[in-house]
Amino acid sequence: MKFKEMSKKSRAEIKQLLTDVRAELFTLRFQNRTGQLDKTHKIKELRREVAKLLTVLQITENEGEN
Repeated sequence: MKFKEMSKKSRAEIKQLLTDVRAELFTLRFQNRTGQLDKTHKIKELRREVAKLLTVLQITENEGEN
């Protein structure tokens, strides 16, 4: 998901997305350890997705304080 698309979402939606992405990341890491994962680049993509979501969440929380 693009950064602009994320910034248009509400804080609740961002938190839900973050939970979903973290759960998927956990699943992929588990599959990687057991040798079932073919596309290991997905782990890197999801880690970056988590970072983007956390950044957007932090920005929206800081805007709410001002």
